[in-house]
Amino acid sequence: MITKQIKLSNQSKDRLSRLKGKTGIKNWNILCRWALCYSLGENTMPTDIPVASDSNVEMSWYTFAGEYSELYEALIKAWCISKDLPTDEDTLSKYFKLHLERGISYLSGTNFIKNLNDLLNLASEGEKYERLS
Repeated sequence: MITKQIKLSNQSKDRLSRLKGKTGIKNWNILCRWALCYSLGENTMPTDIPVASDSNVEMSWYTFAGEYSELYEALIKAWCISKDLPTDEDTLSKYFKLHLERGISYLSGTNFIKNLNDLLNLASEGEKYERLS
C-alpha cells in the first residue's frame, strides 16, 4: 500500500470543489483518480515540493483507489521504474502525492474543463494521441 491516508492541501480542496461544481462529479476520490492519471500521463517529473496536508479532506487509500488499489499502486510503481527511481514505500508515497497535487492543479488550472463532457474529451484526446504514437 502506497499510503494509508490521503489528506489534501487546502489549495487542492478548493480546486477540486470548483471541478466538482463544473463536472457534477460529487466524490473527491473520483476526481482525485482523474487527476492522478492525468499527471502520470505527462512526460515530466512533478516538481519536488513539500505537499501541505492542511485541509479537512481526508480519505483512506481504499476510498481513493477502491477495488482498483493494486492497479493504481502498479501505475505509480511503473512510473517510478520508468524514471529510474526506487520503488520503496516512501518513494511511491512521495510521487503519488506529487502526482495527485499536480494533476489537481492541471485539471483545475485550465479553463478547458467547464463540464463533464470536457473532462471526458480530455481522456479521449489522450487515447487518440496514444494511437497515433
